[in-house]
Amino acid sequence: MKEIMPLKCIAIDDEPLALELIRTYASRIPDIQLLCTFEDAVSGAEYLAGKSIDLLFLDIDMPDISGIDLAKALKNKPMIIFTTAYKQFAYDGFELEAVDYLLKPIDFQRFSKSVFKAIAIRNSKMQAPPTEDDAAIYVHAEYRAIKILLRDIEYVESMEDYIKIHLTEGKSVVTLMSLKKAEELLPDTQFKRIHRSYIIPLAKIRSVQNKKIQLHQILLPIGESYAEQVKKWLINK
Repeated sequence: MKEIMPLKCIAIDDEPLALELIRTYASRIPDIQLLCTFEDAVSGAEYLAGKSIDLLFLDIDMPDISGIDLAKALKNKPMIIFTTAYKQFAYDGFELEAVDYLLKPIDFQRFSKSVFKAIAIRNSKMQAPPTEDDAAIYVHAEYRAIKILLRDIEYVESMEDYIKIHLTEGKSVVTLMSLKKAEELLPDTQFKRIHRSYIIPLAKIRSVQNKKIQLHQILLPIGESYAEQVKKWLINK
């Protein structure tokens, strides 16, 4: 498996204070490397033409070239997180498939959430087809990428904006991710959603009775809206 390297980033913003804030926030996250910053879009575009980066923090409202126009003009487009003080640009940003859209003033929690989203996208593209024993996913917790072997997952629990991945030996990992995203990340042949709050590994099912599933370590309910599909894949299991 490839070594997980920090994301190479640059930032383009005509406000020096905004760039200083990005530099400060980036220095607190080991999984990204801010290579340089630019106060005008032209200089930033020239740099991008000759360099390969992973992530671009890009202001939208700039005097020479707007961030939207710059993003459209890039041939080798990196992942982009737009930064701006104006809500009306959000639709344009998402139309360009930006990783995220940060509204100024940006706090660190919101900044880190966007960065971890970009890291997760990069890591998912890097994951090579694994063998059954070493199959794993990467999630972010405590400002670092954590490798979780699929065979160690007991079940996944929703905690609003976060999920809690319960592991063998009573361990767990909490990460900023929706249960829907976790469902997409985990292989459908091995993991199924049984409730609005739970995803389980099929291999850990011990019994099913009275709309509840007994796993190795816990008894979980089957949600009403999932009952029929659970019944179908249990029959075909």
